[in-house]
Formats: sequence, structure tokens, C-alpha cells
Amino acid sequence: MDETQIFKALADPTRRAIFERLADEQLNASEIRQGFEISQPAVSQHISVLRNAGLIKEERQGRSVYYSVAADGLAPLHEWLQRYRVFWPQRVDALKKLLGEMDQ
Repeated sequence: MDETQIFKALADPTRRAIFERLADEQLNASEIRQGFEISQPAVSQHISVLRNAGLIKEERQGRSVYYSVAADGLAPLHEWLQRYRVFWPQRVDALKKLLGEMDQ
């Protein structure tokens, strides 16, 4: 997966809420739907997008399917953010310098 798919998947507030809920515990689709005012097919579509982005995984237990956060699902996003880690300290230092000059 790449960071673009992850950003697209998490851009939707409902999918973000589902992802956050699954970070706490493993749930089936009916349990995921609780608290949302959306249809079961809509929940299934959200699950599909999250699964295709590599953010969640499914596990079959008998006739039920349970979903949970994929441990390495956010790794591409983390790697993408790492590229910009060097950028911010330089910018903050430049801002501090500018503010210091403005105070004088």
C-alpha cells in the first residue's frame, strides 16, 4: 500500500471512527455498526476501503468475520512523514529567528 490510499481511506470521518474503534478491540460488522446511523451495506463498504488500504485485517471465527487494525497498516504513512521530519526543525528555528528580530 502507499500513503495515498491510506490518506483517501482515512479522509472519511466514518472510516476514521471505525479505524479508531478497531484499534481498541476486534469486532464483527454488526458490532462496528453500533453507534453509527448508517446501513449495514454502508459499513461493509467502509470496511472494504479500510481493508484494501491495508489498515484493517479480517479473521474468520466459525461463521463470523472479525476485524481489527493491521499492525503494519500505517507504516507507509509513517515512512512518508519521516521524509519531512528534517523540514520542521529548520522551519521552527527560522521562525524563532524571525520573531526574535521582530522583537528588537
